[in-house]
Amino acid sequence: MGSSKNLLFFVANVSLLVCLCSAGDPFVYYNFVVSYITASPLGVPQQVIAVNGKFPGPPINVTTNNNVVVNVRNKLDENLLMTWAGVYQRKSSWQDGVLGTNCPIPPKWNWTYEFQVKDQIGSFFYFPSINFQRASGGFGAFVINNRPIIPIPFAQPDGDIILLIGDWYTQNHTALRRTLNGGSGLGMPDGVLINGKGPYRYNDTLVPDGIDYELINVDPGKTYRLRVHNVGISTSLNFRIQNHNLLLAETEGSYTVQQNYTSLDIHVGQSYSFLVTMDQNASSDYYIVASARFMNETVWERVTGVAILHYSNSKGDASGPLPPPPQDQYDKTYSMNQARSIRWNVTAAGARPNPQGSFRYGSINVTDVYILENKPPVTIGGKQKSTINGVSFVNAATPIRLADEYKVQKDYTLDFPHRPLSGAPQLETSVINGTYKGFYELVLQNNETKVVTYHLDGYAVFVVGMDFGEWTESSRGTYNKWDGVARTTVQVYPGAWTAILVSLDNVGVWNLRTENLDSWYLGQETYIRVVNPVYSNTTELPKPDNALYCGALSKLQKEQDTSSAISVTANIHALILMLLVIWTSGLSDRSIKEKTENGRKPYFPSESYCFIAHPSLGPCRRADSVTTSPG
Repeated sequence: MGSSKNLLFFVANVSLLVCLCSAGDPFVYYNFVVSYITASPLGVPQQVIAVNGKFPGPPINVTTNNNVVVNVRNKLDENLLMTWAGVYQRKSSWQDGVLGTNCPIPPKWNWTYEFQVKDQIGSFFYFPSINFQRASGGFGAFVINNRPIIPIPFAQPDGDIILLIGDWYTQNHTALRRTLNGGSGLGMPDGVLINGKGPYRYNDTLVPDGIDYELINVDPGKTYRLRVHNVGISTSLNFRIQNHNLLLAETEGSYTVQQNYTSLDIHVGQSYSFLVTMDQNASSDYYIVASARFMNETVWERVTGVAILHYSNSKGDASGPLPPPPQDQYDKTYSMNQARSIRWNVTAAGARPNPQGSFRYGSINVTDVYILENKPPVTIGGKQKSTINGVSFVNAATPIRLADEYKVQKDYTLDFPHRPLSGAPQLETSVINGTYKGFYELVLQNNETKVVTYHLDGYAVFVVGMDFGEWTESSRGTYNKWDGVARTTVQVYPGAWTAILVSLDNVGVWNLRTENLDSWYLGQETYIRVVNPVYSNTTELPKPDNALYCGALSKLQKEQDTSSAISVTANIHALILMLLVIWTSGLSDRSIKEKTENGRKPYFPSESYCFIAHPSLGPCRRADSVTTSPG
């Protein structure tokens, strides 16, 4: 009798949920199992981090305003957090997946992220954010498509190709972590991977036999959108395709003024979309190259990734020398001028970064200024650390956002320095006290000898200027106040500065970090805490019911049954989906008929549920995902 009542109660709640969902935005579901596998991308067997047994992980492919639910099962032997770099997490830093907002997922546990990709489009990627794990993998592409009613500023491409490029070591992340903890640098990488694979054997001396390489199949005369992401550790890469132009179209959520490049420097953590037309005679295959920048080519020659572009009518294998990179090892002016040439397409339709509806960011009054200076690693308390403004960040035992929620006696301070400290470097949990709806100018000053990239969670920033030397007040006279590109990750050249503007209208606690993984691991980060003085669910969503607890709040955490591979939440979602199919059977029949008539065969993968009652979304793309939407 009790079980019957429970079932009736559950069905009643499902019916209510169905009614509520009918007026809302579609939900997309993913199940991620994060585990170790053995792979040999550079010919040496090593432990890598896979998602659903895949290295790299499967792409997340969604549409603007979709609600994304990702259930993550941690099958590693250490704590895990997944972050979604570039996804704004509007009103919900709870889902950001960094230590300032989330307690980590313990081994054998799972946790379900749920967030909306509100008012944004673009090319991004996800990755594990703690314990140096990105150095072993766990990353994958995150694509947010335009809604069908919003036109894209170019002809619809004939295909979409994802390329994840990055430097790579044959040691796993735990060994690399020990090296950094011991006070040493990582040294030169062992190579560059493209989509988790080593280089094509373009040189018998540099590339051993038997290495698996990436092969991209294309048809002559067609135009493809290539989404290229530098998911590496700390190496800037020059990307190029033999005999093909790269028409830049988008970077990290902003459509750009379309310009052709023969090659483009892509720095750690950055993402770009290129339109590439297959306009060659296919006398042979063509090289796709990602090679280390600003290094001695002779010494770093092996740090080169090579994939193959294969036309369907190709007449032979690629051969001969690789297309050359820019010849400016000791002069970064060319690269900086190239970066300055990337401009925002202010006439394109679609989701845009805030301030919403305004492209005149250059005329908005700046309310606060921070000069953020990074320097080479220093010794603090006998350990090697990296700093911003003389502060090496120490993560609190209780995440900042969780501590605020429960009014825990704060083990962080809101006094991050506006300017570099003049005294000895410090270990601090020091946070920027952001003003809600403030308009901030952040000047990033790089006093190291390598290119450093900065990333800010929760926002797109306007890149308004960059130059060599020390920034001064007069540098503002060089700012681009009209069409500086809005993006989430920006490079700062060695001995140079980059200026960005950001509107702090997204309430939460947001990580500001260097994406160079070694520097980030050693403390080169902080957070911007943005609080609405008038509490409202309209500016920040409530703490999720499934929040994990740690630190001072550990006593609130209940043990999780680790015998099941899928969370209760995920099981309930699956039941809801089945009931939705029954409830919408008439609509589904019509939807399937419409799709069949339009030449689109519905796809129901065997590994998971996949229900679509929204014709504009088309068939499910992967067996890793589940998509639902109102009928």
